[in-house]
Amino acid sequence: MENAVADLEKDRSRLGRSSTAERVADILRERIMEGFFRPGQRLSEEAITEALAVSRNTLRESFRLLGHERLLDHRLNRGVFVRVLSVADVADLYLVRRVLEVAAVRTRAGEAALAVIRETVAEAERAAAVDDWQAVGTANIRFHQAIVALNGSGRLDEAMRQLLAELRLVFHVMRNPRVLHEPFVARNRELLELMEAGRCEEAAAYLDVYLGDAERLLIRAYDPTG
Repeated sequence: MENAVADLEKDRSRLGRSSTAERVADILRERIMEGFFRPGQRLSEEAITEALAVSRNTLRESFRLLGHERLLDHRLNRGVFVRVLSVADVADLYLVRRVLEVAAVRTRAGEAALAVIRETVAEAERAAAVDDWQAVGTANIRFHQAIVALNGSGRLDEAMRQLLAELRLVFHVMRNPRVLHEPFVARNRELLELMEAGRCEEAAAYLDVYLGDAERLLIRAYDPTG
């Protein structure tokens, strides 16, 4: 918690002169997506307001916004905690992912969109080469954000940002993140190659299987005996 909060000081400049709860929420959501805050972790109002140089009222409003997004839990007389997701949450998240992502890859991607996706794949491969599995997870998140962006909908992009922040909390259930992320580094490359070749229906079928495999892997991590 201390390192994650201290690192927030770098984000002060993003708030500008008119800092708002929405901007603070954006920063905290992004940090959740990058894996800096863990499920069940208590968030210190004092530490975060100091790191971001914002008022407690602003921070509390941002906490409220992230609570509505199912990223934080407010516990009476105990404080604000990063949410712990359940197996049912995992199943629901993957249901929504199939709707958003499989539809997206059925659309032939333009060169600009493919360039963004290529960079996320390369980012994951570079991080994997140095065993930085947290960075691989972040690159994977960005890969799937870029896929949903193919739908061309700001509303879907926003929905995907919230969904992927929840998903990053699920990733923490894996004791060894390499087991989760390593297989999908190569699979992201394979999916990209199908998209580059314009083989949209094959890409959609490939992604459907891919998401099913990822979902089962995470659910097994919740209950290894199941």
